Amino acid sequence: MAVEQQKITNPIGVIVESFGLGLRGGLEKAKEIGADGVQIYAVSGEMDPDNLDAEARKELKAFIESLGLKLSALCGDLGGHGFQDRAGNPAKIEKSKRILDLALDLGTSIVTTHIGIVPEDKESDIYKAMQEACEELSRYASDRGAYFAIETGPEPAARLKEFLDSLSSKGVSVNFDPANMVMVTGDNPVQGVYLLRDYIVHTHAKDGVKLAAEIDPRDVYGYLGYGEMSHEAIAEMAERGPLFREVPLGEGGVDFPAYFEALRDIGYNGFLTIEREVGTNPEVDIRKAVSFLQSYK
Repeated sequence: MAVEQQKITNPIGVIVESFGLGLRGGLEKAKEIGADGVQIYAVSGEMDPDNLDAEARKELKAFIESLGLKLSALCGDLGGHGFQDRAGNPAKIEKSKRILDLALDLGTSIVTTHIGIVPEDKESDIYKAMQEACEELSRYASDRGAYFAIETGPEPAARLKEFLDSLSSKGVSVNFDPANMVMVTGDNPVQGVYLLRDYIVHTHAKDGVKLAAEIDPRDVYGYLGYGEMSHEAIAEMAERGPLFREVPLGEGGVDFPAYFEALRDIGYNGFLTIEREVGTNPEVDIRKAVSFLQSYK
C-alpha cells in the first residue's frame, strides 16, 4: 500500500562529475540548478590528494563556499575489487587515508567508497582481508571524527550490517543507495534503512528497476578470482540482455515516500545526493531529479 507523500528537510546534493563539465564548471552548474551541495570524486586528476597542496585546498574550499554550496562528501572509490585483495590493500589504505585528509581540509567528514562484495563465509581469506583493512580505516576515521561510507548494493543489507558490527568503531559506516538494492540484490530499501540505521551517514538519490529474475552481484561488481569468465558464460549473459536499468527518480522500483519516511524515522538529516550514471543528457536528468526531491519539501 502506498505511503502518503512525506515532507523532507534534507539538503539536496549532486555529484559534480555527472555534468561532464569539469570541476569548476560542474560546481557552477550545481549552483545554477538549485542544489544545496555537491559530492566530488577525489581519486585522480586535479582532485587527487597528491595534486592539491594546502593553498589549493584553501582556494577550492573558498570557491565552493562562494557559490553557497556545501560539500556533502568526497568519493574515494579506488576500483578493482575494493579491499578483497590483501596484497593490494596497504597502498589502497594509504590512498584512502589521504583522501579522508583532503575531505576534512575541504570541509566534509565523509568519504564514500566501495569495499567489494562482503562474502557470506566469514572465515574466508577475502572476508578477513576486507575486515582487517576496514578496521584500520575505521580507526583512522574515528580518531578524526570522520567516516568512510560504504555504498549499499553489492550484498544484502543484513550481511553488510554483520560486517560493520564486527568492526570496533563506526568510522566505516554507510552511504545508502536505494537503487543499487532494488537493481541488484532485490533488497527492500525501506527495510534496509531501519536495519542499517546506526550506520547511515550519507545517501545517494537514485532509482532503477531489476530486469532479471536472478542476478549474481559478482557479474555486476566483480569479485576477486571471479573475473575470468568463459566465452559460453559471456555469451549467455549477452543473450539474457541487461540485468537492470537505472531510471530517473520516481520511475523505478524505489518507493520514495516510504523511503523518505524511513529516513525521517531514524533521524537522518544529511544529504540526498543525486547520482545519475547513465543518460544522454545528464543536466536535464539532474534538473528533473532536483525538482522531484524539491516536490517533497
